[in-house]
Amino acid sequence: MGGVDKGLLLLGGQPLVARVAARLRPQVDKLLLSANRNLDGYRRLGFEPLVDTVDDGARTAGPLAGVLAGLDACATDWIVTAPCDSPELPDDLVNRLLGGAEASGARAALATTDGGAHPVFMLLRRELAADLRDFLEGGGRRIRDWQNRVDAVTVHFPDDAAFANINTPDDLARRHRDHPHPP
Repeated sequence: MGGVDKGLLLLGGQPLVARVAARLRPQVDKLLLSANRNLDGYRRLGFEPLVDTVDDGARTAGPLAGVLAGLDACATDWIVTAPCDSPELPDDLVNRLLGGAEASGARAALATTDGGAHPVFMLLRRELAADLRDFLEGGGRRIRDWQNRVDAVTVHFPDDAAFANINTPDDLARRHRDHPHPP
């Protein structure tokens, strides 16, 4: 997207982050937002962004650094994560991930569809913060590597489209055409 902050891009007159928040808000007790730039833009939308706590000098620790910031700020036993560029995420994301985790006794669960894994859509026990910190401090960056390390279970969802993200200007234009109004 040419360096543009995807969460602040407009779709149907609403920032992507607001659309994702609207889908998640009924599923959780509290919303947390991880961001390292455009903090004032997110504050204007009513969020108090969490900034990565991994100090690698260049903020290259990736999405897992944001997950760690969320785990550090989490006041509940579980936290769910979702990217800001997937505005159609399932209305039952949390319940299904939690059901899968509890049924298997896992401390982490991630979404899958017939199209493959969607690792940034995950549910984690807060107690995983120390393990994630060790992984990141040891140089780990790949989400699936860490999920494998903590034996995350996969939970199948039937709709690939619910996990579609917006990565290019063409993706955004297609979404404008297909979904011109807020949900």
